[in-house]
Amino acid sequence: MSDSATVAAPPTHAAARAVAATKIYGSGDTAVRALDAIDVTFEQGQFTAIMGPSGSGKSTLMHCMAGLDRVTEGQVLIGEIDLSTLSERDLTLLRRDNVGFVFQAFNLVPTLTAIENIMLPMDLAGSAGDTDWVDEVVSATGLADRLKHRPSELSGGQQQRVAVARALAGQPQVIFADEPTGNVDLNTGAEILGFIRNAVDEMGQTIVMVTHDAMAASYADRVVFLVDGKIVDELVDPTPERIRAHMNQLGA
Repeated sequence: MSDSATVAAPPTHAAARAVAATKIYGSGDTAVRALDAIDVTFEQGQFTAIMGPSGSGKSTLMHCMAGLDRVTEGQVLIGEIDLSTLSERDLTLLRRDNVGFVFQAFNLVPTLTAIENIMLPMDLAGSAGDTDWVDEVVSATGLADRLKHRPSELSGGQQQRVAVARALAGQPQVIFADEPTGNVDLNTGAEILGFIRNAVDEMGQTIVMVTHDAMAASYADRVVFLVDGKIVDELVDPTPERIRAHMNQLGA
């Protein structure tokens, strides 16, 4: 091979990544820089928690990564697709087909049963989905005997398990979870986090979770810490004690 030959770059194993991602709200003297040239990669098959003080940019980062909001500068990529190059329609389709969401408020459709809520994204896409995979997800939720119940007939923990199962069922490239245990009690929260952890370990799912809870974050493979719109630290194989120590250092 000659010195001038071009060497192909190795394939990325990133489910999602940000490159110099900046988000500015407002303009002039009132402009707020919510994200400040962030570079971060979320590897396939990894569980990442995002933490930081209130107003640090955690939710903004997740919303931009998930395509719910657009960055002002820089890039956000799902796989190798740069979200800034997509029309609103194509962005909507990418979110539907490649991204899963789990929100603190569950966001289930009250008139649909648990299984109808789980299947809703695929129904909207006109797809039957992978029935074997859906069966595996349903089995993992432990809700096999509650699938015909509507949300009002389920406990908070069961509703959140339905929400996680809905996110998993379509086999998205990445799932974003915003405080998924914020509306449930401690024991139920542990069940939800165990289920999410299992989805990573047994199903190879990629999950990014915003949380303020050190115990919740300790279920992740790594924790990314934000302050004033910048990533200031990372912690691999976290424990609650190490996470709390880092948060104390950040003044959170």
